[in-house]
Parts: sequence; C-alpha cells; structure tokens
Amino acid sequence: MARQNISSGTPWEPVVGYSRAVRAGDTVYVSGCTATVAGEVVAVGDAYEQARLALQGVVDALSRLGAEPRHVVRTRMYVTDIGRWQDVGRAHSEVFGDIRPATSMVEVSGLIDPRMLVEVEAVAWTGQG
Repeated sequence: MARQNISSGTPWEPVVGYSRAVRAGDTVYVSGCTATVAGEVVAVGDAYEQARLALQGVVDALSRLGAEPRHVVRTRMYVTDIGRWQDVGRAHSEVFGDIRPATSMVEVSGLIDPRMLVEVEAVAWTGQG
C-alpha cells in the first residue's frame, strides 16, 4: 500500500514527529487542525470562526492528498468549552451538513495553546464500495 505524508509547515510537526495528513491507500487521515495562521492563533475568543478556520485546514489537507469533503467518513472536534457547541457545530455543518460523517465533539481541559478553542481532525475514504 502506498503512503504519502504532507506537511503544513508548522514548527510543531518536526518537534512532535507528525504530518498534517497521511494518505494510506484509499484512506486519508488529517491530524488535528486549529485556527493557526503562520504559527499564530487567530480569531481569539471566537469559537465559530476558529472552527471554520480549522475546518478549512482539514479541507486544504484533504485536497493536497486528492480527497474532498464528500469523502470524509469521520470527524472529531475537541473544544475547550462545550457550552460553545452550537457555534462549533454550525461551522461543521457548513462543511459536512449534507455529507454527515460520523463525528464526536469532546470537551478537553486545554489545547496546545490556551488561545485555541477548537481542534478538528478527520478521516476520509476515497475508495469504492
């Protein structure tokens, strides 16, 4: 099975030892994406906008590996305040509302930067069947 790794160029990838996304055969795995641009957290305090930007990171990573949102079968959303679930869910629905992948939204005590409110990861399957 062929394997392809892509990087987003963040400084954390080589330090931690991970890729933004990996394609293994017909499956694409996208690591957790946040509202980070050029190493800086953006949309501080806005859960909807952070979720929207994180999801854009997911879509961009998928695209670089030949996948599309319609191929996504699983997402996971990590939030630091479950009380903001509707804002995060609205952003998720804007991308996946018609696709409806299996998903989880889990409250966590914190993300790698305390300004981050949301992290989203995804799994896509591009095969037939």
